[in-house]
Formats: sequence, structure tokens, C-alpha cells
Amino acid sequence: MHLMGLDVGSTGVKAVVFTPEGDIVGSAYREYPEVYPESGWIELRPDDVWAGVQAVIREAAAQAGGDVRSLAISALGEAFTPVAQDGSFLYNTTVSPDGRATEQTERLGEALGAERIFALTGMPLSASFTLPKLIWMREKLPKVHRRTWKYLLWPELIQLKLGLTPRIDHSLAGRTMAFNVRTREWSGEMLEAAGIPAEMLAEPIASGEVVGELSEDAASAVGLEPGCIVVAGGHDQPMNALGAGVVKPGMCVDGMGTVECITVAFDEPVLTDAMRTHNYGCYPHVVAGQYATIAYNYSCGSLLRWWRDHFGAQELAEARMRQMDVWDVILEDLPEGPSGLLWLPYFAGSGTPWLDPHAKGAILGLTLDTDRKRLVKALIEGTCYELDLNIRALEEAGVKIDRLRATGGGSRSDTWLQLKADITGKPVVRLNVSESGCQAGAILGGVALGVWRDVRQATRDLVMEGKVFSPRKAAGQAYDELRSVYAETWPALREITHRL
Repeated sequence: MHLMGLDVGSTGVKAVVFTPEGDIVGSAYREYPEVYPESGWIELRPDDVWAGVQAVIREAAAQAGGDVRSLAISALGEAFTPVAQDGSFLYNTTVSPDGRATEQTERLGEALGAERIFALTGMPLSASFTLPKLIWMREKLPKVHRRTWKYLLWPELIQLKLGLTPRIDHSLAGRTMAFNVRTREWSGEMLEAAGIPAEMLAEPIASGEVVGELSEDAASAVGLEPGCIVVAGGHDQPMNALGAGVVKPGMCVDGMGTVECITVAFDEPVLTDAMRTHNYGCYPHVVAGQYATIAYNYSCGSLLRWWRDHFGAQELAEARMRQMDVWDVILEDLPEGPSGLLWLPYFAGSGTPWLDPHAKGAILGLTLDTDRKRLVKALIEGTCYELDLNIRALEEAGVKIDRLRATGGGSRSDTWLQLKADITGKPVVRLNVSESGCQAGAILGGVALGVWRDVRQATRDLVMEGKVFSPRKAAGQAYDELRSVYAETWPALREITHRL
């Protein structure tokens, strides 16, 4: 028996096949490009994503030798695609950092008030969420809106393409700003204010519920066996948390992917003013009965990819010559101590705590002796400063974080994890599975099949802590002043950047 987890991200999709013992027996990945039709707009071509999804499912299943009994999907939040009833795509996928719906967001706030929206949905008022963008679609592309049968996020799209009735799990529904966080159903008040009927959205169900079984034709199209069950997964960050064993209040995972995200679990919704003013949402966890909050930076792994694609010819050539991973070449032999530069990682707007779609990146402190390695060091320092800023804001809101369980592609770098520990002052722990979002899919599928009694038993069996990166006192002291300067930098640059 094998269990598959599928993780649909903003720049690529990965499928991983696990045994019930947690061994990986198949894995495949495909990248796809973001597209930028206008300044501040960020989209994915759904044909690219769907082609990648089919390819990785087929390849990973073949590596495993078949016998995949379950499939559960982890996916980026907020990203929606309008589809016709026959499943055809009517427009590109619009992703979270896309800032086109600022005006619609402001009007929602005027109509209902930010406090009321937060009390209903657990989401701070922001153009990053789905609902304001649906208003934009209705107003700016009325022909597309009239032809649309459903606005679907990627797990429901995949379900539809596999011949199933699309159903959205509670965690992803919670990221739309249209979902009542307490009753766990679509909010009539929010949808009425937006002019979007509930019938245009998928039916909400709990993570772990069985969506359906694959028919012979649907299974054959992606290299799976008929009867394979599709199980509701969830938003990639709570899925990442589940795969990292974050199943109790106060536990925390740091997902280091294209986006960097801290996810913390709660037993009850936390809807305080401090959470709202720092732009921290609260929504259903993929663990039954629990809730989660996330703090995030939209530009983490994507910054290294940007560097590789635009300035990394030297590192790419060296990696080929030395038969090494290009990321290891980029991050090796960095200078000791602080770079002396400040790199604001707002290449796709800012995440929390500012949540400003008009934010832009900046590099401060350049001199004629600044070389490539100092720039790379400053790049990863910037992501660590941003993480530290979020940790301090969460703690101000009453969320205590003792240690970080690191997962995702960035967690493979000792250099990055040690720097993170030094700058934040928190121990950082690498887990035995870096692709925890896919592991969460295997866990939910395994629970549905009776492999484990519940998700807590599964995480006890599968999740183990590995190397611990402890904060170094001298290194932390060297960053004390720079941390303080970093916290003041965006407020000082905000007006200038907005004018740009």
C-alpha cells in the first residue's frame, strides 16, 4: 500500500509517495512560471499547472511501482481560477500576492468594517484574499464572470479534472475571506456584500473527508489505479504544520518554500485586536477541531530563484562542473558575520505584519566593495530579519514561540538555519522529512484508510526531530543593532515606495 501527497505551490508542484512506515518510494517535481500581465498583477497559467500536476502524479506513482491507495492535496491559499461547467479554464489563476483588488478591498471595509470582517472570517482586511479579487472579476471582466460556473482553488480544480464533484476543505475556505470561521460555512453576510452567490463556490468539507474514488478513466489519465480515494487536504501552511507534527496548541513550524511561513496551532479561534492589527488571520487547521494562524513573507525561496535566474550564470556553470546542486553553490563560502547590508524581501509585496500589496524590495548599504557573496548573505539575512519581525509581532499578540521546526527546500541549508537561529534567538530544528506538506497528504489519506487511528498517532510514528541549530550568543549580539534598524526600515521607505 502506498499513500500520495500532492503539493501545488506558486512556482511548482510536487508529488511524493510514502509507505505507511513513512519511507519515500516516489517523488516528482515540475516548475511553472508566474506571469505578470500588469504591474502588481501575478498569475499562473492553469494549463501549465494542470500539465505539471498530471506529470508529477504519473511519474511519482510509476517510481513507487503503483498501488497508490490515496491522494490528498496541499495547495497555495487564496489562488482561484474561474471555470466553465465543462471544466475549461476561463481565465488565469490569480494568486495571493496579486494586488489588483485594492479598491474592492477598501469598499468591502467601508461597507462592513475591518473589525466585523475579522470577527466573521478571522481574516484581516487585505487585497491578498480571494473575495476582493472575485469582486474585481465581476466588475472588470463581466463576460468572464457570467460564463463562470465555479470559482475554484487548486484542490477543487484537480478534483474536477479527475471527474469528482469539487469540494473545498475548511482551511482553504478560511483563506478566501468569505468563510465564517466559527460556523465553518460560507458567510452569507460577506458574499452578499461582495455580490457573489455561494453557488459559485465549492461545497466546504472538513480536511480528511473522502471526496470520492477515481474511476477507471480518471485513474488511467494520471497513472493511478481505479478506486484510489481522493481525500480533502488543505491550505499548504496548515498541511505543512501537520506534516511537521504541529498538532497541539503552541507548536510552530517554519515552512521555507517559495513563501516563508510560520504556522502555529490553537484549540479555539484567537480573534483579538492585536491579531487583527498585526494582520494575523485565524482559520481552521487541517487537524480536526483546531485553528491556526500564520505569519509569512511572500519572497523567500523565490528570491534565490530570482537570483539564480537573473544573476546566477556563474553559479549554474560551477554547479554543472562540480556536479552539485546550484543552491549549495550559491550559499557556500558566505562571509562571516553580518553583511552590513539590509535587503527588504518585498519582491511580491509584503506579507505580515505589514500586509502591503504595494511594498517593493530594496537593498540598503551598497558600497564599491560589495561583492556577490555579500549580496547573497544580505539576501538570506533579509528573510531572517523578516522572520524575526514576525516572531516579535506574534509574541506581542500573545503567541509564544519557543522553537522553530524547519521544513521545505530552504531547510536543507545549514547556513540558512544557523543564521535564522542567530538572528531570531530561537532554536531551529530540522525534521526528518523536508516535504512535510506532502507527508500531511499521506497522513490524511492513511487515516481515511485506517492505517492510523488519527493524525496524532500518525505524527508520533512519522515525525522526528533532527539536527538542532542553537542561537550563538556572540553572533546574535552582532545582529542586535541591525535587527532594530531593519524594523524601522519599511516604515521609513513606505511613502517613497508607494510613489514608485
